[in-house]
Amino acid sequence: MPTRLRKIRKQRGTRFHGWGQVGQHRSTGMKGGSGKAGLLKHKWTWTVKYDPNHFGAKGFTPPNQKITKQWINIGQLDDFAASQANGKGKLHVIDLDKMGYDKLLGQGQVKGSFKIIVSECSGNAKTKIEEAGGSIESR
Repeated sequence: MPTRLRKIRKQRGTRFHGWGQVGQHRSTGMKGGSGKAGLLKHKWTWTVKYDPNHFGAKGFTPPNQKITKQWINIGQLDDFAASQANGKGKLHVIDLDKMGYDKLLGQGQVKGSFKIIVSECSGNAKTKIEEAGGSIESR
């Protein structure tokens, strides 16, 4: 459509451009309020469709929370010992810190006796390692 035939061109020079008297279609009254006003009332369908998680608990993250990113169970230590030995006999020292593990957990059984270097370990893992004749060194 040519610009000269558009409605807005015909309304140039008029005061309200077809929106009645003073104040109509001017402020937030035509939008149903400013910002998030009315999300529980007249904008509820918008809330359900576009922002369903707007209301509700957001949760809380403790500021000093320690997160264990990598862990290993003691049932996997024999596999490490076999892969690290390289034909030189038994491997007695396993440094889990250098391998990138943060914590040693106690699931499974350990057959060999190892000296394990790790940052953190569970109580169950510590007792099983010591029963097998090994030791744990924590940093």
